[in-house]
Amino acid sequence: MNSRRLIHVLWCFNLYVACTLIHVSSENIYNSKKCVYPAIYNFGDSNSDTGTVYATFTGVQPPNGISFFGNISGRASDGRLIIDFIAEELKLPYLSAYLNSVGSNYRHGANFAVGGASIRPGGYSPFHLGLQVSQFILFKSHTKILFNQLSNNNRTEPPFKSGLPRPEEFSKALYTIDIGQNDLAYGFLHTSEEQVQRSIPDILSQFSEAVKELYNEGARVFWIHNTGPIGCLPFNYLSYEPKQGNIDAIGCVKPQNKIAQEFNKKLKDQVFQLRTKLTLAKFTYVDMYKAKYELISNARSQSFVNLLNFCCGSYTGYRINCGTKEMINGTVNTNPCTNPSQHIIWDGIHYSQRANQLIAKKITYGSFSDPPVSIGKACL
Repeated sequence: MNSRRLIHVLWCFNLYVACTLIHVSSENIYNSKKCVYPAIYNFGDSNSDTGTVYATFTGVQPPNGISFFGNISGRASDGRLIIDFIAEELKLPYLSAYLNSVGSNYRHGANFAVGGASIRPGGYSPFHLGLQVSQFILFKSHTKILFNQLSNNNRTEPPFKSGLPRPEEFSKALYTIDIGQNDLAYGFLHTSEEQVQRSIPDILSQFSEAVKELYNEGARVFWIHNTGPIGCLPFNYLSYEPKQGNIDAIGCVKPQNKIAQEFNKKLKDQVFQLRTKLTLAKFTYVDMYKAKYELISNARSQSFVNLLNFCCGSYTGYRINCGTKEMINGTVNTNPCTNPSQHIIWDGIHYSQRANQLIAKKITYGSFSDPPVSIGKACL
């Protein structure tokens, strides 16, 4: 009896160990799995524009780009943007702007973001999110037609065919969206804070429609950034009339940040609804507000100077945009600061390369995401 009981116990123990090993092994296999994105398609505003404003309006002049590219990069920063660091993390090339006709390669994606763009039509730029999505649909359609024509008519691959995305890879690509800041900023400048608050549901309704259009075109993996602490941008602080109790401990405009947080809360709700409706897609909601506000709050510990002490241009007394030459009291003011890496904000509105790099490190590993997955596993 004892021997039978012992055999039974040993059998159960061996079964438990085997099941545990299988479970651990399967977990390790899952944890080692990684998404392989053949391309990135990005939509947004100047936070991720890699050349559209420069190609379209000849904006974004030197010294933008001086810290990394060494020349005109089309980016509103001294160097790389967060989207550039995302591309590096995924071991993909930097994205060419869709409207940049010279030297562009779209084999691994395209960038439809435009400086000044908003979700809704109007505002600072005609290239609102709906138009960007329409450009993507046109791009995808023309790519497929051209790719098929070249495949049917040529035995050897012509050089420019290697710069085209493969039609079957659109559904495997990563779709990144970073937009909404200008909807709020334009509203703060031209309407009241109450009107900006009331506009949020309509803004986000149009955001959802744009995402649904992308989904209908085969997009399946979405990486969506919420909007940052707009009240912490020096331009907004300097153009805002400070009132008692309206500036927080680190120098940010509280009412504007409060509305940005309300926008983000409702954006997160919209993303949740999209998850339930678009069941074949994977959605990652990224809390850029928290990542950026934490960086600003800990500026001193990261060896940054005062937030209002930005590097290029001026909004005090005279407005001097970064990259323009202005004669003031006999002095030409065009030079940036000597060390951009000491500044969180590059030009009063946009972040420096070093700040972008630190923020990118925070978000790409999943600690600011819902669900809390790294960008390399957002498709799983």
